[in-house]
Amino acid sequence: MHFKLLLVFVEDGKTDEVMKAARVAGATGATIINNARGEGVTQTKTFFGLNLETQRDVLLFIVEEHRSRAILETISHVAGFDESPGKGIAVQVDIEDAVGVVHQIEQLSSALEGEL
Repeated sequence: MHFKLLLVFVEDGKTDEVMKAARVAGATGATIINNARGEGVTQTKTFFGLNLETQRDVLLFIVEEHRSRAILETISHVAGFDESPGKGIAVQVDIEDAVGVVHQIEQLSSALEGEL
């Protein structure tokens, strides 16, 4: 079984909604890193030296490769990445090898038999 890593940078107010949608699309879970900061095409505005930016969360999903594109597109739609700048981004990266995913493989094997 082959996996992809989805790295999702999303506004912290959208994290729960993205997590729910990703699970419906086939993700089995994620690791969430809170309070990330970043800068896109336009620099963040400041007011008396304070940054006026929204907090971001980083979501790390390890997903089965056959489901990865559907999950990625679902996340993009729910988070509104293409609606306006600064909503966030998501990328997928190939995973060469992984340990600690035995339970995920067991769950996915039976679910994927019917899909493939």
